[in-house]
Amino acid sequence: MLRAFLDYHRATLAMKCEGLTDEELRQQSMPPATLSLLGLVRHMAEVERAWFRRVFEDNDAPMVWSDKIDFQAAYDASASTRGEAFGAWEAEVENSRRIEREAESLDQAGYQPRWGEEVSLRMVMVHVLLEYGRHNGHADFLREGVDGTVGA
Repeated sequence: MLRAFLDYHRATLAMKCEGLTDEELRQQSMPPATLSLLGLVRHMAEVERAWFRRVFEDNDAPMVWSDKIDFQAAYDASASTRGEAFGAWEAEVENSRRIEREAESLDQAGYQPRWGEEVSLRMVMVHVLLEYGRHNGHADFLREGVDGTVGA
């Protein structure tokens, strides 16, 4: 069930970005916020990497968009393209899915370096699911602001 809902939210983020140009994907929300759909995609690439790759494979793996662990840096999509952002995000999602598939159980432990403690795959999946849920809410508003599309 966790895997299904996580994939549903991943698909929802992609769907919120369908049919938009790079310029539309970079369109920012109301000032002073600089959030954009492309920024959300970049941010979720960081989330996937931080919570799957860095916890279960390589605690020292570099982040995607910053030299340090700075999730806010991903939101700056001003020079980014759909291809770049989606390429990184899709690669991280596939890596996360592989980690999920290869796990012996949802109780498999990994080390969360930012917290300095072990966490289960189940906890990681719940955490990432909550991240997607929150940010897909942002994506709803952002998409409506770009072209009026609502729903789904």
